[in-house]
Amino acid sequence: MIDPLNPEKLYGACDQQLFSFQTTDELESLTGIVGQPRVIGAVEFGIGIRQQGYNLFVSGPTGIGKRWTVRHILQERAAGEPTPSDWCYVNNFEEPQRPLALQLPAGQGIILRQDVEHLVRELRSTIPAVFESDEYRARKQAIEIETKSQQARLFEELAHQGQAKGIGLARTPAGFVFAPLRNGEVIPPEQFAALPDEERTGIEAAMTSVQELLQSVTHQVLQLEKEGREKLKALTHDVTIFAVGHLIETLREKYAASAQVVAYLNAFQQDVIENVDQFLTPPEANIATWMGASRSLLDGPPFLRRYRVNVVVDHSATQGAPFVYEDHPTYQNLIGQSEYVAQLGALSTDFNLIRGGALHRASGGYLMLDAYKVLSQPYAWDGLKRALQSSEIRIEPLGQALGLISTASLEPQSIPLQVKVILVGDRMLYYLLCQYDSEFNGLFKVAADFDDQMERSPENHLLYARMIASIVRSEKLLPLDRSAVARTIEQSARLAGDAERLSHQRMALVDLLHESDYCAKQAGHTAVTASDVQQAIDAQVYRASRVRERVMEEIQRGTLLINTSGARVGQVNGLSVVQLGHFAFGQPNRITARVRLGKGEVIDIEREVQLGGPIHSKGVLILSSFLGARYSADQPLSLHASLVFEQSYGGVEGDSASSAELYALLSALSGVPIRQSIAVTGSVNQYGEVQPIGGVNEKIEGFFDACKAKGLTGEEGVAIPVSNVKHLMLRRDIVEAAKADKFHIYPVQTIDEGIEILTAVPAGERDHSGNFPEGTINYLIEKRLAEFTREHLAFAAAVAEKSGEHTKQ
Repeated sequence: MIDPLNPEKLYGACDQQLFSFQTTDELESLTGIVGQPRVIGAVEFGIGIRQQGYNLFVSGPTGIGKRWTVRHILQERAAGEPTPSDWCYVNNFEEPQRPLALQLPAGQGIILRQDVEHLVRELRSTIPAVFESDEYRARKQAIEIETKSQQARLFEELAHQGQAKGIGLARTPAGFVFAPLRNGEVIPPEQFAALPDEERTGIEAAMTSVQELLQSVTHQVLQLEKEGREKLKALTHDVTIFAVGHLIETLREKYAASAQVVAYLNAFQQDVIENVDQFLTPPEANIATWMGASRSLLDGPPFLRRYRVNVVVDHSATQGAPFVYEDHPTYQNLIGQSEYVAQLGALSTDFNLIRGGALHRASGGYLMLDAYKVLSQPYAWDGLKRALQSSEIRIEPLGQALGLISTASLEPQSIPLQVKVILVGDRMLYYLLCQYDSEFNGLFKVAADFDDQMERSPENHLLYARMIASIVRSEKLLPLDRSAVARTIEQSARLAGDAERLSHQRMALVDLLHESDYCAKQAGHTAVTASDVQQAIDAQVYRASRVRERVMEEIQRGTLLINTSGARVGQVNGLSVVQLGHFAFGQPNRITARVRLGKGEVIDIEREVQLGGPIHSKGVLILSSFLGARYSADQPLSLHASLVFEQSYGGVEGDSASSAELYALLSALSGVPIRQSIAVTGSVNQYGEVQPIGGVNEKIEGFFDACKAKGLTGEEGVAIPVSNVKHLMLRRDIVEAAKADKFHIYPVQTIDEGIEILTAVPAGERDHSGNFPEGTINYLIEKRLAEFTREHLAFAAAVAEKSGEHTKQ
């Protein structure tokens, strides 16, 4: 029979004598990442290779510190990289609906905006002053006088020619009037009518000739007016150039290194010249025309908004490459958008209302996103992929991109995109994207998969202590003494569910340190001790253990039928784990088996009523196969057996109870009772080997609590797979009970070893003749099954004989 485990194997203690420090204040902060070489290598490779598509997907369980770790690596890398360019949107004076994007060195975007604002202010004061100068007025007046005098000469010459032909010319408000003259006097109409026809015809011919001359003169006059306007326009151009040229030329020289800015300033100058009248209009007149618009938004006359510079990416305060984490990755927050402003009941927009997104801010650096949040936002995932595939950011309304609206809107010039995108999510999400998104693998070629655990060793204990010291300093907590560090390391192993591993659950570690700090301060300690850490752990358990305590209470009261003493045929205590949020606890379950003559069926009642999951059903089928192969290899298995979890009203999943179900079945077949003081867990294969299961610590603790509620007698214990021994990190009260010989943990490798512990009867092995020793469990089972077979054959023969008699009759 297997001996129980030595109590020292029930808990992997951390020897604080390994630490030479007294408190974590004496330790250096940890600059690197502990226990994640695979992740570090993947991230460094992903950010080092600059080919398209080598973005990263960081996977791992929640709370492991994925964001913190990657942020730490990227921020260190980004600090040593060059700062990317600023980007601005300016008016496209030829096509206002297509704003232009300007690229400038980091920090120059705001400077350009300030320079242009200063330029506009200068123009608003300089241009009116120049056009009000005496020189301009004199030159303008000279042009106007010259034009008028030339027009007057033409009309004088026309009048002389008319008089020479006997025709007078007079100017009226309605135009020019012709009249016949005699001796320099106008001939009255009645006298003109009394003239001889020949003379009258001559006068009319002269008038026609003068009319033709008038048309020629009128054409010349109009030409002179046009020339005058051209001269005035040229004068205005020259004066405007005089007022504007030197101001803009200063900026052209300042930004001569940027051909884009120089081209914009040239277009700016031309537009000012063409719209100089807007600078001559009193500002109050311009502002008053836009009623209903926000004064702070317009910031000046509406027309002058066309000359502003909209800085969408500003790296004036950025040191190195940008690192951006977008917590709310909507389509607009990623790609950017053109906003609208309500004016007189209508919505309008211009290039000043273009807003950049996270991709704009992160271009030239790194963008971290939560994969689940991106996928849960409508069209954000498609927009992100489109930007990465085209290597440019194109801002367009979502409705327009989807073809849902046809309203005219801005079409800003696209901005080149060069960014490393880091998606953070769990492993299942990564595998689903690989399987169902054909574009995903081409865009996120680097997977950084976080390890849940790290090896437990003296070297790693010291590294873990330094990590604790780093967290304590960054969170401004009390230092931990070495006993507290040792207890924290032990709790990390418990979270890992493995005495030989430490958990990478950074969130759980930070929470424990905060709560231990609180307990230490409440006790007035200057450093956190092991008792403070233990108090914090106990408080965590207490806050979450209401359901567990209610279950144990019902076991104690007899509502949940669990026996911890005596022996029963076909009845065993199995163990399960209940997961409630972040808290898991073990619970014993009564498993029973009944057998009778049948056709070789092992009925899983849980499966029959659809309460059993597929893995649990698989475990039952495996034990059925084991049963037939061991005891009925050369004869029919004439058995009908039923298995059930008593008082189970929810689903049952997992194969960790398959060994317990097999023990109950073997007991029912052999007639040998099972000790109810021993609970069992473990799965079984077709060869009768007991296989490891999860949650072994919680399962043992659950049965221990049930036994303790009913009173420990020293007979109680749990049989576990031998391969689970290395996972044991049991509570201190269980370890103490084992030391006092009040509770026992039995390591089991095979079903035969387990049934011997449960029944105190040898299992038995076949001898050279192939027979089991008499009185052993296996002998009794084989004998019982042989009886079933004989009864089955006898029953079949009787039925056949009876059927034959009926045939003769």
